[in-house]
Amino acid sequence: MPLATATAPPIEAHHLLVFLLQVGVLLTLAIALGRLAVRFRLPPVVGELTAGILVGPTLFGRVAPDAAHWLFPADPSQAHLLDAVGQIGVLLLVGLTGIEMDLGLIRRRGVTAVRISVAGLVIPFVAGVGLGYVLPDLLGGIRAGADTDVFALFLGVAMCVSALPVIAKTLMDMNLLHRNIGQLTLTAGTVDDAFGWVMLSVVSAMAAGSSAGHDAVLAVSRLLLVLLIAVLVGRPLARLVLRTAGDSPERTIAVAAAMILLAGAATQALKLEAVFGAFLCGLLIAGTGRFARARTASLRTVVLGCLAPIFFATAGLRIDLGALRHPKIALAGALILVVAIVGKFAGAYLGARLSRLNRWEALALGAGMNARGVIEVIVASVGLRLGVLDTATYTIIVLVAVVTSVMAPPLLRTAMNRVEQTAEEQLRLENRVAEPATE
Repeated sequence: MPLATATAPPIEAHHLLVFLLQVGVLLTLAIALGRLAVRFRLPPVVGELTAGILVGPTLFGRVAPDAAHWLFPADPSQAHLLDAVGQIGVLLLVGLTGIEMDLGLIRRRGVTAVRISVAGLVIPFVAGVGLGYVLPDLLGGIRAGADTDVFALFLGVAMCVSALPVIAKTLMDMNLLHRNIGQLTLTAGTVDDAFGWVMLSVVSAMAAGSSAGHDAVLAVSRLLLVLLIAVLVGRPLARLVLRTAGDSPERTIAVAAAMILLAGAATQALKLEAVFGAFLCGLLIAGTGRFARARTASLRTVVLGCLAPIFFATAGLRIDLGALRHPKIALAGALILVVAIVGKFAGAYLGARLSRLNRWEALALGAGMNARGVIEVIVASVGLRLGVLDTATYTIIVLVAVVTSVMAPPLLRTAMNRVEQTAEEQLRLENRVAEPATE
């Protein structure tokens, strides 16, 4: 008599049908709008975000609500299938970004990156906190869902974060990842993200009535623990694991992908967000000395061509811009958008100039770090779930994420066209596309 097992039943036929249609529709639209964005000298990520907005509540949900509800039902079990595909895509994207990093440049100019990051954090954070205190009284219809102190701190966090996945995708699309400015932008963006997740945990604890000081200590302790393990154990462990792949590009890709996903799982378990672990794992892989970047070419093609567009389209799917038809919400949105853009640009520009970069390099750094993207959407979602934000302020913060992500590419292109490529950057590009040597 066979033993009974507690396995989950297979996915229902209807759920599978809807899931396949969701992926197919989003990917088709993302590819089409991505190509259209390229025609307007914008990177594909802009079209990919727009694809989700068009089939979300902003347009499709209003024009054909019954069809929209059938294709994108509110059932969490259905929505989570699509989310899972997108999360795998963004983790691999961020991991590949880490692999592309020049660790030698980071060692030489790490102080510069930290200086840029600190300036790019402090100025928008202070501006956001100040705005958080005056906004509810200035625009009486816009109210925080929590007390003023928590709302102000939360708005400060939302103003100072950058979006590592969007920055990485934009730099890859524009072929700027090998440039020194691209490397500095990613390094500074990583520091921003780490600070943002720590502060988000503190504000979340305050909103839930927990001890903010205790939660802050825990968050910082976890971050330091991860960095310590990465420095002491991570690099030799990455070298050992990659050695098992031998000379096979297929096994190398599989091993690297597994390492990135498991590293993301580790930091997610420590409440530091999976993207941080994925990026750190990419850095460890890049630092082994045994891993040729060209071996990830096939994985990069799949991620950039298929998985990443699904992720960005899924992020756009949750955006509803219809709330902006109300004058007070639109005015609040314009005010928050101006503070977000000016604060981040001013901070990054000041940090770059203090580091003796020229004005075009400083403008490029400001443009890159100004992209908030899906990290801002995640922060806004947490605020809505905790009651720190109401629907109006949630929509506004998501709008900031979309607009700053769309702004970044043309500003980056304008600035980088005036920054001469160095011999070191050219060599870095040649090494990236070179054929891998046999071990």
